[in-house]
Amino acid sequence: MPKMKTKRAAAKRFRKTANGFKRGQSHRRHILTKKPSKRKRQLRREMQVHETDQHRVVQMLPYA
Repeated sequence: MPKMKTKRAAAKRFRKTANGFKRGQSHRRHILTKKPSKRKRQLRREMQVHETDQHRVVQMLPYA
């Protein structure tokens, strides 16, 4: 049986941790001048993938 392929887009967006997967936050790429400092500061945090979406990420990353 051939190897399963990893979805490369998902591999670039999610990282495996001990408790699941972490993901980056959106709205942090451009047009930052009009966003308040508080909002930009809060967007720096890495977020956990929600438990209801964990199985989708596992399907996309079979070897993670």
